[in-house]
Amino acid sequence: MQYLVRAFPLIRPIEEFHAFTSTLLGARRDETDQFYGSYGIEHESAHLQQTPSGPVVLVVTVLHDHAEAAPRYQATSEQFHAWFKSQVQHLTGIDPNVQPLGPPSEQIYEWNAPRRP
Repeated sequence: MQYLVRAFPLIRPIEEFHAFTSTLLGARRDETDQFYGSYGIEHESAHLQQTPSGPVVLVVTVLHDHAEAAPRYQATSEQFHAWFKSQVQHLTGIDPNVQPLGPPSEQIYEWNAPRRP
C-alpha cells in the first residue's frame, strides 16, 4: 500500500465542499465505491485546515499503486469520474485532467513507533 497526501486550496465556500462529500457518501455512494475501487483505493479522507492564506483541504489516500492509477484517472471520461473531476476543479481550481494526483507533494519526514519484541 502507498500513501498519497495532497493539499488542495479551497476556493469555494466550505458549504459547497460539504455538499460534495455528502453526495459522495449519500446519494452517489454506490458510484463512489466503484470509483475508488477501480483505482485500487483502500481509504481516502479529507481534512480541512484553516491557514492565514485561506482554507486548505488535506487529502490522504491509501492505494495500491498511484503511478498506475494516475494516468487512468487522468484519461477517463466515464460519467461519474468526469463529474468527480469537475467537482474537484470547481472547488479547488486544480484540474485533475492536468494534475491527476493533485498538487505535487514530497514526503520529507516520517516517524514510526519502534518495534517491540
